[in-house]
Amino acid sequence: MTLMIDSKRALTEVLGAHRIERDVKLAAMTTFRIGGPADLLYRAQTPDDLVLAIQTARELGIPHFLLGRGANILVGDLGFRGLIIRSEIAGIEFLDNSSVRAGAGVETYPDLIDATVSRGLGGLHHYVGIPSTVGGALWQNLHFLSPAPKRERTVFIAEILESADLLTEEGERRTVGVEYFEFGYDESILHHRDDVVLSATFRLEAQPTPELRQVMRDNLEWRDERHPDLWLYPCTGSIFKKIDGIGAGRLIDECGLKGHVYGGAGIFHKHANIVVNLGGATAHEVRHLIDLAQETVRRELGYELEAEIDFVGEF
Repeated sequence: MTLMIDSKRALTEVLGAHRIERDVKLAAMTTFRIGGPADLLYRAQTPDDLVLAIQTARELGIPHFLLGRGANILVGDLGFRGLIIRSEIAGIEFLDNSSVRAGAGVETYPDLIDATVSRGLGGLHHYVGIPSTVGGALWQNLHFLSPAPKRERTVFIAEILESADLLTEEGERRTVGVEYFEFGYDESILHHRDDVVLSATFRLEAQPTPELRQVMRDNLEWRDERHPDLWLYPCTGSIFKKIDGIGAGRLIDECGLKGHVYGGAGIFHKHANIVVNLGGATAHEVRHLIDLAQETVRRELGYELEAEIDFVGEF
């Protein structure tokens, strides 16, 4: 305990007492609107801020977690013992007629998508309506099933990524190409290495802005029919990883769990692979539904459902 207190005091001295927030409730910083308090919170507004915070926490041995939009995580009711680093690195820079560089904390929607579409540049427009920062998009290889007629397919952020600036787990800053990330479905090298994205550069294609906006309208309409409105039903999107040819949601639905409610949490009535916060839900209640779906599908259908979200903090 003394070591942790001393470490936190040293962290505060390095990062600045005026930059450190204490006992911050994390619920408001996630799309689930669930989560207890963090001991410490630091908002990294520049790449240098983020590098300093990560390196200092590593050197002092302080548990830390890098938070972006908070869209693919469930934070425990007891919160996080250590330092939450909020990536708020802004900046959108057009390098030429087809490439754009954005800070890791830039929100892909609406900020980056609106900026690129208004210039008649397509590629990012597919991800309209999906909450994510640039750093989070690379973490999970952001993707969307494009509903356009006769060309329905899953489009991945990996297809337009050109390069990224990183702080590696070895503590060096370097620029890497797309191959470095070893992208897969909901997967990247960032799941296996303690690397941190500082910025990313995307290579886009010139397309008429009206055509891009039409695709955006189509995608939003498709999402609205299947996914919850985050203002009405806070959630974190799909809970379980994709099972090729079957679909986790379909399995849960076959077991009769669609619409099942436990406390303030419920399995969404339109999409069984989504758990929503119906109002005042706790992480415990969400975990109960996750466990219930896994156990029921295993018992009745013989499939193993694997969670694709991260569980952060103490439950």
